[in-house]
Amino acid sequence: MKKFFLIIFLFLSTSNSFPQNNDSAVIESIYSNALNSYDSYNNLRYLCKNIGGRICGSKQAALSVDWVKSILENYGFDNVRLMELMVRSWSRGEKEIAKLYFKDGSTENLTVCAIGMSTGTGENGLKRKIIEVNDLGELKNLDKEQIKGKIIFYNKIAKNKFFNTFDMYGDAVGPRVLGAIEASQYGAIAVIIRSVTLSNDDYPHTGIMRYVDTLKKIPAFSISTNGADKLSRILSAEPDCEIFLRSTCKELPENISHNVIGEIKGRLNPENIIVVSGHLDSWDTGEGAHDDGAGIMHGIDVLRIFKSLNIVPNNTIRFVAFMDEEVAQRGGRKYAETVEKTGEKHIIAIESDVGGSTPMGFSIYGNDTVIAKINSFKNIFHNYGINYFVKGYSGVDISFLHKLGIPGIGLIVDSQRYFDYHHSPNDTFEKVNRRELQLGSAAIASLVYLIDKYGLDLP
Repeated sequence: MKKFFLIIFLFLSTSNSFPQNNDSAVIESIYSNALNSYDSYNNLRYLCKNIGGRICGSKQAALSVDWVKSILENYGFDNVRLMELMVRSWSRGEKEIAKLYFKDGSTENLTVCAIGMSTGTGENGLKRKIIEVNDLGELKNLDKEQIKGKIIFYNKIAKNKFFNTFDMYGDAVGPRVLGAIEASQYGAIAVIIRSVTLSNDDYPHTGIMRYVDTLKKIPAFSISTNGADKLSRILSAEPDCEIFLRSTCKELPENISHNVIGEIKGRLNPENIIVVSGHLDSWDTGEGAHDDGAGIMHGIDVLRIFKSLNIVPNNTIRFVAFMDEEVAQRGGRKYAETVEKTGEKHIIAIESDVGGSTPMGFSIYGNDTVIAKINSFKNIFHNYGINYFVKGYSGVDISFLHKLGIPGIGLIVDSQRYFDYHHSPNDTFEKVNRRELQLGSAAIASLVYLIDKYGLDLP
């Protein structure tokens, strides 16, 4: 009798542990496949070196759409297609000029770039005195007559106190986005913004800025951190110096662009969809390697890994390369509108838009049931350094799905160097480590495998 119960006990113990052991073996194979693959790294090289920066509405953006579509077709993914949308279009024009003029007749050049969607100075440029402020609040404390006809220099220094550098970015980015609006209403004729980065370098970092139709649109320039420190020192020594600025950037008529979509059709529930995604557009001054070529490679590689390992999902795994994350997020908006219109059922959407550095975990946007379910997978990731499973933000493009009740997940990576590259000429292919990139693909593919197998216990 004791022997009988021992056999039953061993059988039940083995039965309960088998799924975990089986999952561990599958995930080990996912990581092995990812780490031994050079596909994504070579694809990223092509995207960066042969196409380069690809802001929405540009020729490079159109080339990248066609190229990604061909990649998905060559892998043999299902239902490869384009989703049409209208995007804004902007041209940087000729290389920007910034030159300081001193009372003794000497001059000094500074390196600047126009901030994305800025209006230009015109062919003749403009030359005025400079007023330095720390942030938007300090500007508001100045007398309006003191500002009128001047150029505002926002020298807001990014704070090192934040462990998460995205918190640093959120704290420091205000002048870049809203600085021209605030300065214009006080009569300023242009703004110069300190780059939003912790790095001390000579790269001006661009990014999106905003205008309002009720105020004059004034030119906005970014200056590198080294350049900002130099300008601040000069203004302390010679506050009456002037600066000449010239840019020929301008907004162009809107044109047609596309999201790019490919799938692996589900075996049991093909109508249920798990999205993996990144954004295809990038700023024009760099190559868009970390932001967000890496995220595009992660998403494509998830499908490649499933196909390579003959993992047939229960649900449809859909890759979406969103267009226009950097400017107006029309790709994400269009996708959510289409999902709402068609009534497609999405289990969850995952986005990678934090660069190609070493993955550390996942940020989960959803109700308590979703968060608990994703956290139940935590132990299986422990040996792969994926230890952060936190409630939080998912991603810009997939955020529009949340209003439809669709939960989201964002990849978390080691972000300490991310803003050294972000929106700058420094965001190049060479800054991405192949092994770190592949670890990101493996982490997302493993999470997709588990969600596909076990679901999220949603009603």
